[in-house]
Amino acid sequence: MPPRERPADRGTRLARATLLRIGDELRAARVDRGLTLSVAAAAASISMAELSRIERGLAPRVPLAVLGRCAVTVGLDLSVRCYPGGSPVRDAGHLALLADLRSRLHRSLTWATEVPLPIPGDQRAWDALVTGSGWSCGVEAETLPRDAQALVRRLLLKQRDGGAEAMILLLRQSRAVSVFLREAADELAPAFPIHGPRALELLAAGIRPGGNAIVLLPRVPGQRRTAPRVSSAGSAGSAGSAGSAGSAGSAGSAGSAGSADSAGSAGAEPRAGSRRPP
Repeated sequence: MPPRERPADRGTRLARATLLRIGDELRAARVDRGLTLSVAAAAASISMAELSRIERGLAPRVPLAVLGRCAVTVGLDLSVRCYPGGSPVRDAGHLALLADLRSRLHRSLTWATEVPLPIPGDQRAWDALVTGSGWSCGVEAETLPRDAQALVRRLLLKQRDGGAEAMILLLRQSRAVSVFLREAADELAPAFPIHGPRALELLAAGIRPGGNAIVLLPRVPGQRRTAPRVSSAGSAGSAGSAGSAGSAGSAGSAGSAGSADSAGSAGAEPRAGSRRPP
């Protein structure tokens, strides 16, 4: 399977292709209407050299306002829209949520993150994929779910195209999430029929969850938002591997080490100047 394209590279490539297409359309319309380069440039309040670069797709930093003026000059209207594409960059909150789930899985299960869908050219990927003996379960983590209908539609399409027999919608307990689940119950229930605690119990035992479920994990006390960072693509390993499940900030991590300054930690060195008991 070919490596996934980095978000920055994909965005640059698509932007260049769009500018090339717009430039071709501007030139074709200008020629069709019998306008010279000088007349069209003067009407758009730019130089002939700049309009020539735009038509050839050689103006990567051209403002949208300039493109709009060029389009109107030759009888066109500029329209720009965004469409669903690949998976977005995940921030520290998403990564901590995924690490929390991983720490609760049975050691026999395999855990991989940023797993691409098995469709050539498709930029979508599972946030994580849990694999057991003869089954797989896709995991999608959401920290601020909003549009339930759009979310369900997107996840069911990903499940259909990704080939996972089960899917976990992973959420963190909060007041906003509770309101979302309550208001979106009618849309969510048909798509996620398995009770969340039951699905988590089965995964903790190394058993297939039996269907789609919404798993709600408790909030970590004192958890703070940090600057966004990109998760490493394609990392895989056993679900209970040491040093990965017990990441800082994950709730209920089995075997996670206590912080260095926690009171009463076993085997802690005595403070400077204190006496060791006889």
